[in-house]
Amino acid sequence: MVLWIGRYWEKWIGEPLRKVEADALAYRLSDSGRRIDGKTPWVLTTAAICLLVQNYSAHPTDAAVVVSFTLRPLLGAEVANHLDAVLRRWGADPLAMLLWWGIHAALCYSVLPILVLKLVLRERLADHGLKLHGVLKAWPLYVMFAVVMVPLVGIFSGTEHFQRTYPFFRVVAVEQVRADLWKWELAYAVQFVGLEFFFRGFLVHGTKHRFGVYAVFVAMVPYVQIHFGKPLAEAVASIVAGIVLGFMSLITRSVWLGAALHIGVAWGMDGACLYRRGLL
Repeated sequence: MVLWIGRYWEKWIGEPLRKVEADALAYRLSDSGRRIDGKTPWVLTTAAICLLVQNYSAHPTDAAVVVSFTLRPLLGAEVANHLDAVLRRWGADPLAMLLWWGIHAALCYSVLPILVLKLVLRERLADHGLKLHGVLKAWPLYVMFAVVMVPLVGIFSGTEHFQRTYPFFRVVAVEQVRADLWKWELAYAVQFVGLEFFFRGFLVHGTKHRFGVYAVFVAMVPYVQIHFGKPLAEAVASIVAGIVLGFMSLITRSVWLGAALHIGVAWGMDGACLYRRGLL
């Protein structure tokens, strides 16, 4: 058994991570690596801008203030006032506000990083976690992680803090589950795709040439910060998830299974919380 585990670890984890570290060392010792590295500042500064924009326009009413301040001189008072009214109306509707948050987060996590990769750095998106070829090669790693997460979701979904937090869309009647919950869950899933690309694709693969496997820890820090305000157990778990999913992305060079796992856990938590309330 121990021998089998050792072989599995070497094949799926040890060898791929050593290659990442060897490639980073080779880069740092090359002529390009000895010169000023333009890519790392571009990636990290872009990430900071994305997180800033997301934080200060995550709610439609916050975006309304931004629209009024920045677009009024460009679009004119009539158009700006119309946009302001629409955004404030969305902000007053719980479902519309959450749909805005989910889609807005996905765009903040993806649009600017993609533009920087394609137009500034001239690099392939497939090299930054979006490749599809061979994405299922390391599926046992994700199955192992799912096996660990399923019982934890079941346990924590019964605690008071998780019951107060999930789902973000507050369901008080079965009719809401049929009519509206699916809309929120789709937006929630789209948000996780953007999130995985941003943290485990753009940040990890965008800095691994400089930091090697330690790029995972660079990306883990802001990932933990976006969990501030959530239940303490989830914030603590985000440290582990940030490291594990980061290493998985390095090993597989893809974020798609990580996104699927993230969505599955999130949907599972929402479903478990609703089930405990008798709404599923």
